[in-house]
Amino acid sequence: MVVSAREEASRIGLDVLMKGGNAFDAAVAVHFALAVCYPQAGNIGGGGFMLARTASGENVALDFREKAPAAATRDMYLDADGNVIPNLSTLGHLAVGVPGSVDGMETLHQKYGTLPWKDLIMPAVDLAEKGFILTELDVIELNQYFADFESLNPYNKYFRSSQPYKVGDTIVQAHLGITLRKIANDGKKGFYDGPIASMIIKEIKRGNGILTFEDLQNYQSVWRTPLIGKFYGYDIITMPPPSSGGIALLQMLHMLEKLKIKKYKINSAEYLSLIVEVERLAYADRSHHMGDPDFYKVNSSALLDQGYLKGRYAGIKPLKYTPSVNVTPGKTESEQTTHFSIVDKFGNAVAITTTLNSRFGGKVFVTGGGFLLNNEMDDFSSKAGVPNQFGLLGDSANAIEPGKRMLSSMTPTIVCKNKKPVLITGSPGGATIITSVLQNILQTLLYNKSLKDALAMPRFHHQWYPDKVYLEEDWSLYSSIIDQLKKAGYPLEYRGSIGRVDAILKKGKLYYGGGDPRGDDMSAGY
Repeated sequence: MVVSAREEASRIGLDVLMKGGNAFDAAVAVHFALAVCYPQAGNIGGGGFMLARTASGENVALDFREKAPAAATRDMYLDADGNVIPNLSTLGHLAVGVPGSVDGMETLHQKYGTLPWKDLIMPAVDLAEKGFILTELDVIELNQYFADFESLNPYNKYFRSSQPYKVGDTIVQAHLGITLRKIANDGKKGFYDGPIASMIIKEIKRGNGILTFEDLQNYQSVWRTPLIGKFYGYDIITMPPPSSGGIALLQMLHMLEKLKIKKYKINSAEYLSLIVEVERLAYADRSHHMGDPDFYKVNSSALLDQGYLKGRYAGIKPLKYTPSVNVTPGKTESEQTTHFSIVDKFGNAVAITTTLNSRFGGKVFVTGGGFLLNNEMDDFSSKAGVPNQFGLLGDSANAIEPGKRMLSSMTPTIVCKNKKPVLITGSPGGATIITSVLQNILQTLLYNKSLKDALAMPRFHHQWYPDKVYLEEDWSLYSSIIDQLKKAGYPLEYRGSIGRVDAILKKGKLYYGGGDPRGDDMSAGY
């Protein structure tokens, strides 16, 4: 089974599985397909994380997160007075981190792939050359960012239309097809060296960016050891730093189990309040203690220590509001992304979350290459105490340094019972990724909701600062719950969709695929 953000990508992944490929083969094919038909976040100019549980019982994590260019400096987005310059880390060429996706996919394929590399990329080439049909969501987002495409890409017309896009329009990407064909034939060298790399650097120089040939050629993905925690008898396997998601998720699940969350009715006021309070603590820790482990010692064991967490959640009670100003990071002893989940007939399970950061990244296309570049540099802390575009605060642990990977919220997660995967899950959504994955785990495994019902439930989110509980609009239908939360002092704010969870749930001998109804997401299985 394959669950991804687009029908075209899911079907391409399914075809790989039906031809005898494994979940890793399908993951490569889906990743490149999404670079074509889901340019909002699917990419070759970005990066991400892969988490897997192999058929032999091995837990593996691959970090292909972008890195800061060698010329990056700690204060590169500050003016002479030390203030953050608006949009400098989010729009344009200076916002670009060194892309990791192509290296990540080749690294994954070399270790676990079984089908020929070229065969896995050619479906994406065909999709680029023949085109894909725009959905309503595509049209809304393309038209929304038309002005950015126009102003930042004066030398090409990619995704620039003389009239507003309409549902049913076909997007053909000939230059992207050529780029993908080059990668299919030459592997990562076809991207990080030669004509494609020259196009990237020419584009970067055109916009006064700092990425260099050396940055591209020096990029390497990193195999990391997954984090594993317990929750009500389940094994939670998740991503380690530079993802903040794994530590935060395990912290919250542990605290919720100790707070006996299971005795409260799902989506009751008491249930929401307890989750909000542990979210507040986890995001406070995220702001101070987490960064790239190759540059900053992230003391994961201390942050997940039961004694430490007991001190954090002591005093939490249902409907007892704790103002964020009264919560600080604990003292230890030393929004656009996409996710897909895959399981194969051999028993391999793969969860990949990948991103350009914002929708369409920094809105910069590589002229002649036909693909978008990321704006991942915004995920660093440009200045301590100043929030990034997702409202997340950071400190020195996530300060900009040459060659450093920026902290992420991406949280690909696999849950096992009796050593077998029962839930493969993850989500896009910037700061809301972690809380979306948390709610998906609670809904399906603790409250036994079907995957379809779980994905349809309204979501909520809290991240320490700003001190607001964000609610999807559907929560307005639950007036009695909202009234209880308001009475307890919780500051509430309605907003649009939170997360887009694409998951696979196993019950008995059957796999259930769930594409989030908030998007065009689709599951495909056989």
